[in-house]
Amino acid sequence: MTVDLRSDTVTKPTPGMLEAMFNAKVGDDVFGEDETINELEQKSAAMFGKEAGIFCPSGTMTNQIAIKCFTQPLDELIADQTAHVYRYEGGGIAFNSSVSTRLLNGYRGLITAEMIEPEINAENIHFPHTSLVVLENTSNRGGGSCYTLEDIKPIAKLCKEKGLKLHLDGARIFNALAYTGDKALDYGKYFDGISVCLSKGLGAPVGSVFLADKETIKYARRIRKVLGGGIRQGGFLAAAGIYALDHHVERLKIDHAHAQILAEQLSKCSWVTNVLPVETNLILFDTVEPAAAVSEKLAQHGIKALPTAANRIRFVLHLDVHPEQVEYVVKVLSQEF
Repeated sequence: MTVDLRSDTVTKPTPGMLEAMFNAKVGDDVFGEDETINELEQKSAAMFGKEAGIFCPSGTMTNQIAIKCFTQPLDELIADQTAHVYRYEGGGIAFNSSVSTRLLNGYRGLITAEMIEPEINAENIHFPHTSLVVLENTSNRGGGSCYTLEDIKPIAKLCKEKGLKLHLDGARIFNALAYTGDKALDYGKYFDGISVCLSKGLGAPVGSVFLADKETIKYARRIRKVLGGGIRQGGFLAAAGIYALDHHVERLKIDHAHAQILAEQLSKCSWVTNVLPVETNLILFDTVEPAAAVSEKLAQHGIKALPTAANRIRFVLHLDVHPEQVEYVVKVLSQEF
């Protein structure tokens, strides 16, 4: 048996999703004529209480477009030191936007208004101009940790008082909502921009949507074009996103339950020294032996895992991991390596 726990990006389209893709109505999106992309953008924006959206090939592109929209060269953004926009987007903050980054040491990837406020630069020619705060929900390097709306409100209040924009890297935002019970519609009140990824736990093969007000999205279309993200008949991909929003949101709780089962077993393993608290579909755990060696042993049993540090491994649950596979992984984990 093979069980791929490396990432929730490895999912394959379901039969229903493939049918929706096959039947999609398409046109040239650069001309604004792809009906299905238009529908996805409008649907996503309405879900999160924003005016408009733009469909892009990846979450990296939506995040980088947002940063470009909300900053000017010589500005600075604030984010946690584990943030995806900083660690895993190829240095795009500096390359695309000529912006510096002030990194904070949050708790499992989560930062607070109290941490942010003293890092906002005074208006002084020696300092970059602080213009943007970026939050990530859920936090990848934090092991799927979540902001609640109650956590976000004071950050949004501070940003408004200080004249800063607030962007959400919502790579796994629906996992966060499934855990916290908060409503997507409420997010529009607190964020200037929201990136919603469709190709992780929701199971779409490609794509993210950047949500904001109409003027920001108008400018975002110009930036997307410059980045090479103009899409022609992309409705086939957008149809997968619509299907995912309609059919795969509620089932995320199944992935969370599976993660709890595996975390419980890992906590019993003598070769595991620590399991980070599990809230959603990500599990980070530390090992006695080097993570690469442990991953190789797991691979010999058909279990694919991702080392994230010298002695740390990540498991990610998703819609292509079924109950019988979870049972199999539990059996393998119970063995002494």
